[in-house]
Amino acid sequence: MAKPDDISAGGAARSGRPALSEAEMERRRGKPWTLRVLKVFDVTPRMRRVQLTADNLDEFQPRPAQEIVLQLAQRGGEPARRHYTIRRFDRASKTIDVDCVLHGHRTPGVAWALDAKPGDLLDIRGPRGRMALDPGADWHLFLGDETAIPAIFALIEALPAQSRAFAFIEIGDDQERQSVATAAPLQLTFLSRDGSAPGPNDILVQALAGFTLPSGKGQAFTLGETSNIRRLRHALIERGLDREQIYSEGYWRPDRIGGHDHVHD
Repeated sequence: MAKPDDISAGGAARSGRPALSEAEMERRRGKPWTLRVLKVFDVTPRMRRVQLTADNLDEFQPRPAQEIVLQLAQRGGEPARRHYTIRRFDRASKTIDVDCVLHGHRTPGVAWALDAKPGDLLDIRGPRGRMALDPGADWHLFLGDETAIPAIFALIEALPAQSRAFAFIEIGDDQERQSVATAAPLQLTFLSRDGSAPGPNDILVQALAGFTLPSGKGQAFTLGETSNIRRLRHALIERGLDREQIYSEGYWRPDRIGGHDHVHD
């Protein structure tokens, strides 16, 4: 899912935190790489995969669901920085899969996915991102819309066999269903909008209300439209999960191009 580059010394200072040093800013941005497009194809009618590669990826070591920052050239201006989840990294073939939701607006990320062709070069930074599985959790719960599928599936694929997984994913219609393989027992439920537009709604909140939280230590991920994610986070806290057990990120909001929200409250 695309998000802006939000690492800046000024941004840190405005938030009340000490300004970041240049060295720390550089570390957080991630290592620069130049990749080339290997393949482009549609996973579903509204999800396009761009497969990237390079000859020097031996030191590329992402954790599941980390991201890369795409530097997308813009006519007559600075490159647009868009963050996309690494859907899969295959070390043997040196390929990085990036899945892009084609949401109907020709934003920089969507335009890149639509226009990409084999041989195109792309500058990126990464891998980066704090999202990570808790190895001490007995079960994991994933809640998100279609923009969260790359991250949710990357995490599910990385689960050990002794962990239990439950996922509720909102999609536009049944054509957007995907499958995922994992060693862990998985209960995967797709919730269709039946063609209606994405945005603030009760679909995932209602699904969570009807779900019985398992016993043992849990970890929850809530990813997608900001207002929906905030409501899901509040509902999980009300049901007894600590804030530290919940990773929440608002990937998008209606009528906003780019941007994301770290949901902590």
